[in-house]
Amino acid sequence: MSELAGKSAIVAAGAKNLGGLISTTLATRGVNVAVHYNSDSSAADADDTVAAVEAVGARAIKVQGDLTKPANVTALFDAAVGAFGGIDIAVNTVGKVLRKPIVETTEAEYDSMFDINSKAAYFFLQEAGRRLNDNGSVISVVTSLLAAYTDGYSTYAGAKSPVEHFTRAASKEFGVRGINVNNVAPGPMDTPFFYPQETPERAEFHKSQAMGNRLTDISDIAPLVVFLAGDGHWINGQTIFANGGYTTR
Repeated sequence: MSELAGKSAIVAAGAKNLGGLISTTLATRGVNVAVHYNSDSSAADADDTVAAVEAVGARAIKVQGDLTKPANVTALFDAAVGAFGGIDIAVNTVGKVLRKPIVETTEAEYDSMFDINSKAAYFFLQEAGRRLNDNGSVISVVTSLLAAYTDGYSTYAGAKSPVEHFTRAASKEFGVRGINVNNVAPGPMDTPFFYPQETPERAEFHKSQAMGNRLTDISDIAPLVVFLAGDGHWINGQTIFANGGYTTR
């Protein structure tokens, strides 16, 4: 039996792509999952993920909310605690990608990027610190661009970079209750979020920088998130670059 069996998790942006795979992978370990989604357009995906979780014998609920509003983060945790009685694992995969030169970036784009990638992450960590059971785990998904020297991604990498500082502080503050707090930093991922930001030529370049001449796949990342919540619980306060050697520091 999995060491995670009987535990409960929240997966923010857990309806599809990486978040969806994390939700269903946790379920195969016997974890109940609160599947969060943001927009109405993802409701059907959330339903499918809930069904997949339940199909392997775990319990699931879906919860909608814009997590850039802290009240919605609180409501998400309220719903999960109400459904499962407590929360042991909190995974934040919320993010937005933008590739745009600094001189062309609008104030509205800046605000949106920092709200989604930084503010939501902060208040998700805050609520996790208040609500997680002792010996729980918090994992945030950031980006391997934190270790890159490149153009175009000032607001994406810039808005993800504070999450490292949030995580270090949280790992110290929550560690007294046995809660580990870490980041996973994927390389460029083969998902629908990547391709609109890149030309075909740049996409091929990104592939060429990693093992196997390919992008990071969501199946490379989901097992690592589960590991940090289980056998890897002793890892704390770290950002793990999982990118096939795309970049390091």
